[in-house]
Amino acid sequence: MNKTFNMYKQLVLLFLVLNIVSPLVQAEVLNHIVAVVEDDVILDNELTNEVANIVSKLKGNNVSLPPEYVLRRQVLERMIVDKLQKQLAARSGIQVSDEMLRNSVGEIASRNGLSVDAFREEIERQGMSYKAFEDNLRNEIATNQLRGREIGSRIKVTDAEVAHFMETQGGNIASNSKYHLGHILIAVSQSAASAAIQKANQKAEQVVADLRAGKDFKQMAISVSNDDNALKGGDLGWRSTGQIPSLFVDVVGKMKQGEISDPIRSPSGYHIIKILEMEDLGHHLVTKTKVRHILVKTNELVDDDEARKRLQALRERIVDGDDFAALARAHSDDKGSAINGGSLDWVTPGALVPPFEEAMNKLDINQLSQPIQTQFGWHLIQVLGRENQDNSDQFKKDRVRDEIRKRKIEEETELWLRRLRDEAYVEIDQDKF
Repeated sequence: MNKTFNMYKQLVLLFLVLNIVSPLVQAEVLNHIVAVVEDDVILDNELTNEVANIVSKLKGNNVSLPPEYVLRRQVLERMIVDKLQKQLAARSGIQVSDEMLRNSVGEIASRNGLSVDAFREEIERQGMSYKAFEDNLRNEIATNQLRGREIGSRIKVTDAEVAHFMETQGGNIASNSKYHLGHILIAVSQSAASAAIQKANQKAEQVVADLRAGKDFKQMAISVSNDDNALKGGDLGWRSTGQIPSLFVDVVGKMKQGEISDPIRSPSGYHIIKILEMEDLGHHLVTKTKVRHILVKTNELVDDDEARKRLQALRERIVDGDDFAALARAHSDDKGSAINGGSLDWVTPGALVPPFEEAMNKLDINQLSQPIQTQFGWHLIQVLGRENQDNSDQFKKDRVRDEIRKRKIEEETELWLRRLRDEAYVEIDQDKF
């Protein structure tokens, strides 16, 4: 009891000191608040740190900086909107579990070709605390879930919209191919003398000759390129036609996969492009698979071990000559396919759950799988045939539908964020700008 009272007394004394005895201290604390956002605040040091991070990124990308007060105001607005979204996610009950966070970190590390431990070391090597990275990622996941709930679930794309797009802009679809590009820059100063320009041109011509003779593009980029992506092997990633710089687009459109461009002159120097991969949206093939299976479901009487043993016994019988279809009709728990001897007929990519499809794709024609587990139970799989199918028309429609949906989400997100900002209580300390 005395301990509780003493703690209470200390809190009261602290309140008195801050609010009565020492108003100067209180003013000093409040002066460090640059914005009140609903029931939270943004401190001056938070804003300063975020501005420093942005400046570092902009300078790293050779982007000219606006005046400091303009940049501070722009960064503050972004921080306000981020904080509002975070608050709304919390009020909506959106929580990111530790497991979800670990899975997301693992996916990011994998995409970068690193283990989680190596990825963590790389984050810290770049001067960012791993805890801060995890906090930012957790907030990003929560924000994405919030937007999915508030915006994504309401976005619909009708068949009529797809048909209208195909009629009015269908001619652009075939040319809207995607390219995975490699890039090397032999830089030239804008004030360079003609001799320096000629020297750079000769170097670019030699690089092209070496690449066409078989030199590795990534190693060459790391060795000679002056581009920001040099240490990534010159990898520009996947770009649609609309995302390719206008300087390159005509050249790229005439190239084939694996081809090396001639040097392309620009004010920054000589550019060399390679198409590492390309996806032609005008012609799209998918592999259909004719497959059948026997399913044993688990329940309170049949556990995983028992299900696997049953399928292993059936597999041995089939290998010894028993008819797959007859055993499927007699033993499969998938009654829909069992009546057809376990046949799922011809399936296209994405039609089946990933563990099943992954195992199926590894099988040769007529080969039997080992027992495979999915969320439905345990399967014995046999592939009966494969064939390529040109589904270019459907592929184009799917791409159009996806493009329309992305545009709608982008437009609706902008409106939603504006409303969120306008309807919130936000007070900014104008003396800080």
